[in-house]
Amino acid sequence: MSGTKDIRKVVLAYSGGLDTSIILKWLQETYGCEVVTFTADLGQGEELEPARKTAEMLGIKEIYIEDLREEFVRDFVFPMIRANALYEGVYLLGTSIARPLISKRLVEIAHETGADAISHGATGKGNDQVRFELAAYALDPDIKVIAPWREWEFVSREELADFAEKHQIPVPKDKRGEAPFSVDANLLHSSSEGKVLEDPAQAPPEYVFMRTVSPEDAPDEATEITIGFEKGDAVSLNGKVMSPAMLLAALNDLGRDNGIGRVDLVENRFVGMKSRGIYETPGGTILLAAHRAIESLTLDREAAHLKDQLMPRYAELVYYGFWFAPEREMLQALVDKSQESVSGEVRLKLYKGNVIVVGRSSPNSLYAEDLVTFEDDKGAYDQKDAEGFIRLNALRLRSLAKRKART
Repeated sequence: MSGTKDIRKVVLAYSGGLDTSIILKWLQETYGCEVVTFTADLGQGEELEPARKTAEMLGIKEIYIEDLREEFVRDFVFPMIRANALYEGVYLLGTSIARPLISKRLVEIAHETGADAISHGATGKGNDQVRFELAAYALDPDIKVIAPWREWEFVSREELADFAEKHQIPVPKDKRGEAPFSVDANLLHSSSEGKVLEDPAQAPPEYVFMRTVSPEDAPDEATEITIGFEKGDAVSLNGKVMSPAMLLAALNDLGRDNGIGRVDLVENRFVGMKSRGIYETPGGTILLAAHRAIESLTLDREAAHLKDQLMPRYAELVYYGFWFAPEREMLQALVDKSQESVSGEVRLKLYKGNVIVVGRSSPNSLYAEDLVTFEDDKGAYDQKDAEGFIRLNALRLRSLAKRKART
C-alpha cells in the first residue's frame, strides 16, 4: 500500500528529532510530495517549539502541534487502568497506549488537509509500526501508510547522519555516533531500550533512569496520600479535585521522589522476538495499586475474578495495537459496567519504591463487619451452615477418591 508514487500530501508524525526530520526530507525527495507535520504533546516533558522551528526550516507550511495530555489520560490511560491492564504481569503499557491516539489524530488531520497518506518513524523490527497502522486502518480502511524504515536504503546511523548533513538538517552531537539507548516518553511513562540495555544479564546503568530516584536514595520517611475515585477513575488527590492529566502528573512527582515504578522486563514483542526494556511508570504504578484497593472493597467476588481472568487478554490487545478493534471495545464495555460502584477513597504510603495500601473506604462497600467479625455476630451468619456447604463441594472430590482407591 505504501509503495505507490501518486502521493501528493502526507501527514507525518513528527517529533522534531533527527530521525523524523530525516524522514520529512526523505518523503519530500522520494515522493515529491507536500508534508504536513503533526507533533503531539502527550506529556513527554520536552519543549515542542523547536519541532515547529525545524519544520519551518525544512519548508513545512502546515504544522500541527497539539496538547493532547487531557485526552490521552481521560480517554486512553484511565480506561486501561479501569481494566487493571498489565502486559505479561508487569508492563503498564505506557508506549502501547499512546499510539492509538497519535494514529487517530494523524488520520483526522489527513482528512482535514486532504492528504493522501500518513507516515510514522517506527522501525520494521518493533511493535509501534503495527500499533500505528492497525489503528489507522481501523479508522480509515483506505488510508495509505508510508513507513520509511521499511522502504529506504539506509543501513546505519552514519548514513542517516550523512543524509542529514547533506540536507542541512541539524545533527545533535550525541547522535553523530551510536546513541547509548533509545527512549520513548509520555505522561504515563518513559521506556528505554537497546545498546547498553541489550544484554538482559547486565543491570541497567543508573543513568538510564529519568523519571525516578533510586529507591535507595528515596526519603527515609513514608509519604502518605489519599486518592479519591468515582466509577473507577481517580478524581482527587489529598482531597483536591483534579483533571485526569493534572492528577497523573502530581502522582508522577510523588512516585519519582519515592523511587516508585521501575520495571526491568524481557518481553515478547508482537513481531516475534524478545526484547529487554526499562520502564518507569511512577504515577501509573500508584494509580493501579489504589484502583485495585478500591475494587477490593466495592466489587463482587465473581465480577472481580472475571475481570482478572479477562485482564491479560485486554492487555494483549493494547500491546498488539488493537485498541480500535471490536473485541477491545467489547471488553471495555464489560469493564466499564463493573466500575459503576467503584467509588471511594484509598490511603497509601509511598516508601522507597513501594506502594502500600493502608486504608480504603467507600459508600458502596460490600465489606460487612458483622459477617467477618470473630466476636458475636448476632446471628448474621450461622456457622453450622458451613457443614452442608463443605459436604456439597466435597461430593465430587470424594467420588474421585473412591475411584482411585478401587484402581
